[in-house]
Amino acid sequence: MDPTSERTSGTEPPRKRALAAELIRRAEDERRLAHEVRSAPTARARDRIAECHAGNGDALHAIVARHGWPTAESVGEPASTAALMILLHSPDLGFQLTCRDLIAEAVADGRCPAVHHAYIADHCAVALSQPQFYGTRINPGTLFPYPIRHPETVDERRHDVGLGPLTEHLRAVRCGLGASGGL
Repeated sequence: MDPTSERTSGTEPPRKRALAAELIRRAEDERRLAHEVRSAPTARARDRIAECHAGNGDALHAIVARHGWPTAESVGEPASTAALMILLHSPDLGFQLTCRDLIAEAVADGRCPAVHHAYIADHCAVALSQPQFYGTRINPGTLFPYPIRHPETVDERRHDVGLGPLTEHLRAVRCGLGASGGL
């Protein structure tokens, strides 16, 4: 099941429901556009997804400035996951680094799933040409993970945040490519 497709319960305050709905809608728009780009990789389609990533990044930046990181506790796990997906596609590495730290605090306080930090920590490490910790970032050219810090213990770290073994993840990525034609 795709967690961003779920909705928050009707017992949430209207402001939180609206914020959650906006995050989910934005992530769904990104997913739809990404599918279009994979189906018809034209220059216009690539421009549209780049505009979507930038616009969603700006919107998330405003949300974080006003409300802090949208944690699972504050907006529900589906909307918090949607915020993470938007963040991972944001073109602003400085903003991603700031949010990485906010997400780490939220994980430490139990307000966000640990796997959220794993994804943004790896994303930022790879963007900074540093080894990743959890092996969540796969090089699309080689279909192997970008360099991993202490690869001999990566599966322990992955387990600690709720991820399966790296070999299973790689198998799923490689099998998915056969069906979808690309990352």
